[in-house]
Amino acid sequence: MHVLPFIQDLAAVMLLAGLTTVLCQRLRQPVVLGYIIAGVLVGPYTFPVVFIHEDETIRTLAELGMVLLLFALGLEFSLKKMREVGGPALLAALCEIGLMLGLGYLLGRGFGWSPLDALFLGAMLSMSSTTIIMKALDDLHLKRERFAQLMFGILIIEDVLAVVLMTLLTGIAGTGGLAATAALAVIGRLALFMLVSLVAGLLVVPPVVDYIARVSRDDVLLVVVLGLCFGFCLLVTELGYSIALGAFMIGALVGESASVARIERIVAPVRDMFSAIFFVSIGMLIDPQHLVDYWQPILLITLAVVLGKILSSGFGAFVAGSDARTSLRVGMGLAQIGEFSFVIASLGLSLGVTGKQLYPIAVAVSAITTFLTPYLIRAADPLAQWFGRHLPVAITGPADAYTDWVGGIQLQGQSAVVVRMVRRLCWHILVNVMLVAALFLVAAHLYRKGWFHWPMLAGHRVAERALAWSLAALLSLPMVVAVYRKAEALGLLLAELGISERFGGAQTRRMRGMAARLVPLGAMGVLGLLVAALASIILPPRQVALLLVVLLALLVWLFWRLLVQMHARLQGALRDTLDRPALEDRPAGHQKPAERGRKLPDGSVVTTPSSLPSTDEGRKMP
Repeated sequence: MHVLPFIQDLAAVMLLAGLTTVLCQRLRQPVVLGYIIAGVLVGPYTFPVVFIHEDETIRTLAELGMVLLLFALGLEFSLKKMREVGGPALLAALCEIGLMLGLGYLLGRGFGWSPLDALFLGAMLSMSSTTIIMKALDDLHLKRERFAQLMFGILIIEDVLAVVLMTLLTGIAGTGGLAATAALAVIGRLALFMLVSLVAGLLVVPPVVDYIARVSRDDVLLVVVLGLCFGFCLLVTELGYSIALGAFMIGALVGESASVARIERIVAPVRDMFSAIFFVSIGMLIDPQHLVDYWQPILLITLAVVLGKILSSGFGAFVAGSDARTSLRVGMGLAQIGEFSFVIASLGLSLGVTGKQLYPIAVAVSAITTFLTPYLIRAADPLAQWFGRHLPVAITGPADAYTDWVGGIQLQGQSAVVVRMVRRLCWHILVNVMLVAALFLVAAHLYRKGWFHWPMLAGHRVAERALAWSLAALLSLPMVVAVYRKAEALGLLLAELGISERFGGAQTRRMRGMAARLVPLGAMGVLGLLVAALASIILPPRQVALLLVVLLALLVWLFWRLLVQMHARLQGALRDTLDRPALEDRPAGHQKPAERGRKLPDGSVVTTPSSLPSTDEGRKMP
């Protein structure tokens, strides 16, 4: 890279981006539009003058911008808030994404595009813009409204499902198609990776980040956080997943720390700079002539986005139990596409599987719908009131009755307590089973990479496999014990509920005991089969495996209490991380005065999270 041309390119990009964004601000339009316009102006298609000499360098910086943009979205993502939004947001998001995927695919095929182009179009149309919606709601002072809360929940679910979609699209692009079993396998591996990364990351990342925040200055904390971001992205790409997945997930993990408000503040300038380059690079790919050539698809897709999202999101919110007014406001608020759509479009270009027309169309539709977003949100409530006055009772009556019915079907009293207990035990079993499976998968991966090919074991493949299998089994013992204990508790609960004294008579106690033992035995059998299937490459011969199982059973018997305590401590640390209130949610004076500011040996003062002003900016849920 030549220094002078690079500085010239960067100067052209940043100066034009600054000028256009100032203009957009004066016109009260999103700054993203300014960045895209700047990209069109400096791109190779608009003026005969060459503004950019090394566009490959700009694209590399744009990749950094995408990583930091998704990292920032991950910071705004909250596992605690996702747990709170519950089923209504999930149901509404699934309705919206499913319907918009199908609508986009049908539109693409109707234009005569290839199946992959149509599929990528559907994926882009199914994602709404978190950034634009948050900014519009904030400007209109509507973030505290009930419909805004539901919208935030839907956006949280969309962010997660966007990552799943990108992984599936990568697999489809690589193979030309994805059968149902292959798709399920991809989703299963992705779910396993995400769950294990989240559980392990929650135990490590927030405490480390909080410790660095307590003892270091802002510049040190920034370096550590960005190091974690890019390091985790490298790990994810080594495992064959998208760099976007890594950036979003590490952002979500860092976002669970108590210092997240401070981190957002110090990361924001770096993110804003590279995100500007990212959106400028999007504009550089647009040939204005393409916008003229494809004005009909742009117009039709824009209408499909606005009308389709109003109907799909509104229908999903209504099915989930919201009243008609709230559902309409949700649908009109989500009627646009944004940053994840750009990332999906970039993915199609980088994989070389989408046509040249898809990218400028997606950007043009995004620009138009972004412009319309605040007007649609502002018009939603008057429109809902107009419908309420003019729609006949034959329509509004059944709709109100359905909303009341959904609101009244929640479990109450003892039934709700039992359901929560069963659900919690099932989740504990599932999480621990997946952790065990992940440990054996990691051991198998390291075995394939040659980590167990030690000189002392040269030529003894059985010994190498036995070593890899034994290490994975030793590390997984606390989780195996937890699976057995949680399954035993679940079995006792189900036996107590399922076998009444009227049915069992004098044998009730014996029947309950037998039924209770079946659940832990079944859980251990499923766990054994899962480990044998996933880590077959390191599974030793039958005699050796039997000997190792006996030795491990002896270790469990000898150190049962220690293993139970180890798992309890890990579970307690994970629960503390998830249940700990974020800094902006803590009551005033919660921090000790000594933590509000502290001098380092070099004379500088460390600003700890407790000394920062309480703010909700940048968080998805107010």
